[in-house]
Amino acid sequence: MTVADIIFYLFATLAVLAALGVVGSRNPVHSVLFLVLTFFSTAGLFVLIGAEFLAAVLVMVYMGAVAILFLFVVMMLDVDFARLRRESVRYLPLGLTVGFVMFVELGFMVGHHHWDKAVSGLDTVNNTLAIGQALYTRYLYPFEVASLILLVALIGAVALTHRERKRVHRQDIARQLARTKEDAVELRKVASGEGA
Repeated sequence: MTVADIIFYLFATLAVLAALGVVGSRNPVHSVLFLVLTFFSTAGLFVLIGAEFLAAVLVMVYMGAVAILFLFVVMMLDVDFARLRRESVRYLPLGLTVGFVMFVELGFMVGHHHWDKAVSGLDTVNNTLAIGQALYTRYLYPFEVASLILLVALIGAVALTHRERKRVHRQDIARQLARTKEDAVELRKVASGEGA
């Protein structure tokens, strides 16, 4: 068993265990931490197969989206921030553990190319070029259909959550643009000493 095999099994086991932690955790804060660990472990697997671009996109896009997801969870749930600050010490061990595991995985990802040179042909392949050629030649139609499905889902989500609220002053841009000087300004002659 080579070093690359050991690192693969380590990342794969951590990804599966962290995914089970996402589903099994009752606390949304713990679920988000486990989700971050799952994405990071999957990025490590991408690095092992020589797909550094996909690993970087996974870390930047999805882990950034997880931060936004966490923000929405905190906003949608009725979270007592004072109690959350008091109980933040309880979450510290889990957060430090996840951070330590991610740091160790990062060390394995960086050191992998120095430890195991068995796959030498992957260094010459440009991942971004290969992904672009595959997406825009062989998989162009499924890629376009997937983007249309995501667009329809986005429009549907906006349409479902948009509702008219009463007693809210809305801006009528057409009415504002149609205003003339005579509608907006009223000149009054005020005698001296009779002003407000």
